[in-house]
Amino acid sequence: MQIPFRTLRDLSAILFVFALLPGRAHADELRIAVAANFTEPARRIAAEFERETGNTVKASFGATGLLYAQIRNGAPFEILLAADAATPRKLVAERLGIAASEFPYAIGKLVLWSPKPGFVDRHGAVLRSQRFGHLAYCDPKLAPYGAAAVATMRSLGIYESLKDRLVEGQNISQAYQFVASGTADLGFVALSQVFRDGHFRSGSTWVVPEGRYPPIRQDAVLLRSGGSHPAAIAFLRFLRSQPARAVIRRYGYGISE
Repeated sequence: MQIPFRTLRDLSAILFVFALLPGRAHADELRIAVAANFTEPARRIAAEFERETGNTVKASFGATGLLYAQIRNGAPFEILLAADAATPRKLVAERLGIAASEFPYAIGKLVLWSPKPGFVDRHGAVLRSQRFGHLAYCDPKLAPYGAAAVATMRSLGIYESLKDRLVEGQNISQAYQFVASGTADLGFVALSQVFRDGHFRSGSTWVVPEGRYPPIRQDAVLLRSGGSHPAAIAFLRFLRSQPARAVIRRYGYGISE
């Protein structure tokens, strides 16, 4: 049975308060599917949720397109934290997600990154140079950040000329590893992978202007298997809390108010 948004919101508030009460009879296990770009924030948020509620969160990370395929094939997830808004809406339309439960939990940002200091300039002009052998990105058909990377290259008029130098990862984590390991000299990755608590990690970075690619609105959705699961509803409630939002901001994401 699909739960109307008003009922879901009211029920989640009750269940969240109940979950925080001492002396709970038992704890629940929650299974969530998480877009790869959100790996580190999700782990920190899940750890805090576990401390506060006693529930256990089991998270699987991957490209949004692959997670969608797994859900379609019966993977036992109760929540999807996608890297786009289209996939949660599609799941709702296919009656695999709870109608109107989806909401934007983060606004993603794309960056061009290299572990080499001074290699990537502040305007991304290195992309037009011959200074690099390979450029990493992720599959645009499966990962919204890959689609954003392609849109950026097209907007700069360099996509066709760079095709022979592109190294494609299955998801944004693999694209990052290609660069970190030296397989590629630089790559398009998520800001959250190279930024924390107001500081960039070592290397050099160009934060791609948001007008170069469509907005990366990342939505959460409660899946049908989680519709009657108190821990799933409580987690979505927690994801909208100030402590969770503070974690999301620390990794450089925007928040939709």
